[in-house]
Amino acid sequence: MSKPDSHKSSHAHAPRTVDVIRKKRDGHELSREEIESLVRGVTDNSIPDYQVSAWLMAALIRGLSKAETAALTEGMLHSGEVLDFSSLGVRTVDKHSTGGVGDKTSLALAPIVAAGGLAVPMISGRGLGHTGGTLDKLEAIPGFNVKMPVARFREVLAKIGCAMIGQTAEIAPADRKLYALRDVTGTVESPYLICASIMSKKLAEGIDGLVLDVKTGSGAFMKSEADAVFLAELMVDTGERMGKRMVALITDMDQPLGLKIGNALEVEEIVELLEGGGPQDLRDLTVELAGWMFHVGDRTKSVEEGKALTEELIRSGKALEKFYAMVEIQGGDIATVRDVKLLPKAAHTMDVLAHENGFVTAIACEQVGTACVILGGGRERQEDAVDPAVGLVLHRKVGDRVKKGERLATIHYNSDTRGQRAKKLMEESYHVGAAAPAKRPLVHRVIQKDKSLHKGETT
Repeated sequence: MSKPDSHKSSHAHAPRTVDVIRKKRDGHELSREEIESLVRGVTDNSIPDYQVSAWLMAALIRGLSKAETAALTEGMLHSGEVLDFSSLGVRTVDKHSTGGVGDKTSLALAPIVAAGGLAVPMISGRGLGHTGGTLDKLEAIPGFNVKMPVARFREVLAKIGCAMIGQTAEIAPADRKLYALRDVTGTVESPYLICASIMSKKLAEGIDGLVLDVKTGSGAFMKSEADAVFLAELMVDTGERMGKRMVALITDMDQPLGLKIGNALEVEEIVELLEGGGPQDLRDLTVELAGWMFHVGDRTKSVEEGKALTEELIRSGKALEKFYAMVEIQGGDIATVRDVKLLPKAAHTMDVLAHENGFVTAIACEQVGTACVILGGGRERQEDAVDPAVGLVLHRKVGDRVKKGERLATIHYNSDTRGQRAKKLMEESYHVGAAAPAKRPLVHRVIQKDKSLHKGETT
């Protein structure tokens, strides 16, 4: 792994920060040196927060070029440790999702792809807003440890081929500082800053290839498909500029993925999937993403071959065994995933019923995510503890026929007040009409530039 050099000596010749702010404010392209100087100052705190904030706002309003975005990403990447797993002797790949409701594919993808012979060093995040976080889901397994020093991370990868942890203090420290400032300065939404934040953390894993799952729809951060495509193209371009094999899938988040939302409930659904069951949409997307991971990692010659390998690893039980191995090696109580009835359970349940006959025409996906947060399944404030047991189980999805009085969803709750608030929100989230809506595809499109990756087989 490489460590950042000492930057103090180079500051004498660094561009003045106020000049860098003015230049971006006036809509000019910054040089690599100017961006590197800015990132150094952010990392070692030699540039005050008020100047960094001014630059962030200028970048939000004026935008960044592809070269600027790549330089910013690279500067943030090298602000801390960059891991190197070449000694493992196998290709390393990962997947990143921009987040949604019920989006639990990472928990299945790491063991599936590791069972197929690639290494998956997955550094994940916590829930953000109405979207669930991979680390919160893993911690619903009693004892599961997502805090692992780099040396142990390497040992686990060498032993079982996958590990899932949170961002360490050594990885992309400039991103943590910029992320905190973006949160309080109204600059979170910039696609250029989002790209640099995501890609600096992912590339710090030392991966050979990355599959991006960019969500679009009512439950995604990118509500419009045009915005999702713009971000996806930016991330693919940035990764390829750094020599990585990249592909992005624009996928549907107009309704939750799968049927279970909430941390322990989502672990339960992943076990169902790895046992060969699970809801069709969750299974289809998992197979699609794994197929691309195998292809990007040169394990298969095509995506179709990767998808077939994925189906075989699930059918044979090898993917499930790898999941068990990961849980066990990371300190999780293996009994709770071998028998999901032992996972944390909420004290109470109540049903949300249909008020009329017809078809489910829409589910307000973001509201469903918010209902889970209200129950305690996510954080309303950063310091909030997450209740792993609470959540929602959907009995009807978009396009399904319903009769008056039938169950639309079941709420799993521990607090009556929270349960009632979530019920009201869920009742408002379901829309029932006389005719079934047109079916939306799960994968809207595939974005890639690398001609060696075969396109179009899966859309």
